[in-house]
Amino acid sequence: MMSMTLEIQPTVVMPTGQSPAIRRVNRLIQQVAGFNSNVLILGESGTGKEVVARAIHHCSNRRDRPFIPINCGAIPGELLESELFGHEKGAFTGALNARRGRFELAEGGTIFLDEIGDINPSLQVKLLRVLQERVFERVGSCATQACDVRVIAATHRDLEACIAKGTFREDLFYRLNVVPIEMPPVRDRRGDLPMLISTLARRVQDMHGLPVCLTAEAVAALEQYRWPGNVRELSNLLERIAIESAGEPVGVAQLPARYRPPGWTEPLEQLELPTAPDSDDAYLTDDDVDAILEADPPMIAAKAAPLPPAREVAPGAPGLAELPAGGMDLKQYLDDLERALICKALEAANGTVAHAARLLGLRRTTLVEKLRKFGVDASELVATGS
Repeated sequence: MMSMTLEIQPTVVMPTGQSPAIRRVNRLIQQVAGFNSNVLILGESGTGKEVVARAIHHCSNRRDRPFIPINCGAIPGELLESELFGHEKGAFTGALNARRGRFELAEGGTIFLDEIGDINPSLQVKLLRVLQERVFERVGSCATQACDVRVIAATHRDLEACIAKGTFREDLFYRLNVVPIEMPPVRDRRGDLPMLISTLARRVQDMHGLPVCLTAEAVAALEQYRWPGNVRELSNLLERIAIESAGEPVGVAQLPARYRPPGWTEPLEQLELPTAPDSDDAYLTDDDVDAILEADPPMIAAKAAPLPPAREVAPGAPGLAELPAGGMDLKQYLDDLERALICKALEAANGTVAHAARLLGLRRTTLVEKLRKFGVDASELVATGS
């Protein structure tokens, strides 16, 4: 099988892809970067919302100042206020020293509030004041501090549905949603997958020094997968492949089972001996064939459901190309023809599968597979003379 080593592109700041949806996202990033407007990034988990936020910051005139991310959903509500705005010494139990919050750390730069839909209502009120007046107070302090910070928020939640349920403030939503950017899921931009794989493979190689090499068939298989975890899931898969493959080409058979196409089975050719086709060693020995047949009893004719009698036909016989007036079952006709020829070849070869395969111009493993398909036992065929 020919393998395709993916061309690894230099790491880029912008989201990767050429689909219409990603081109629109990249266009919005360029348009909004030069302004201080608040941005709300929407999309499923793992679609790359932080990549968009960093791209906006990188393209803005704040690029030389800090970019401070915080996952609002990962911090308990009672601690999140201190994380955002800081606290004074003694403000609460355990506050042994004064501490700056994320808004102070991001001064002059950008703060990225990921999973904004998870913050509690009381903190939503305080955040609204920061957005409206650009001031805040540390926990335990009455001193008001001004801040020059651009706010980019993101969520996988439907905030309008949250507003309807009363869990998210409508006024805060409109303050955040000045410029909305929606990141599409990977399943809606499958054409971007080869480019995504290339970019993420480069990151894996830069981080771990491990190359990723996928066959064209493996890439095609990954394009059929739905990617519920989106880009994050793809990145984790490529890291796993890099570790397990040790730089060897990875085909469909080497992908974890969930990433293979539904109903995929490994081609028989991949199981054959890796020797030259014209060499006698390229074929299994008679003992190998017997072992295969004995190891799979359901495929032995004596234990398989009986097949309809094969029609006595021969290649080139008169009427072979004639179509009966009432029509015919072509597949069954061809199966019967193939079975009859295999039986005749086995009879002529006195039941020796290797010789019968040569008479039919087949490889031994191919003939073994056909014996399984038709439920034919070579030894019983010779013994009964049928």
